[in-house]
Amino acid sequence: MAEPSFTVECPCCKAKLTLDPELRAVIAHEAPPPTRSVDDLGAAFDKLRSRSAEREERFKEQLRAEGDKGKLRDRKFQEGLKKAKDSPDPPKRPFDYE
Repeated sequence: MAEPSFTVECPCCKAKLTLDPELRAVIAHEAPPPTRSVDDLGAAFDKLRSRSAEREERFKEQLRAEGDKGKLRDRKFQEGLKKAKDSPDPPKRPFDYE
């Protein structure tokens, strides 16, 4: 005779799992009840606004950094070009070392 399934509650999240001992598997899952992270709706809106402002500021910083990337690459290229002109010998190729 097969043993009946039984229900276990997760101590961490309070989800309910129905287990079958014969199959040794979870046969049903009931999600835990939702929990509120904020008690006051006004506080939740303030929190969302502050996060939105932070995201907007980070986006603007990244946009400025992207705009400066072209200038940075150009300066690096000019420095490399100047070094190449100042150097009397061309750099050695890997097969020149043999």
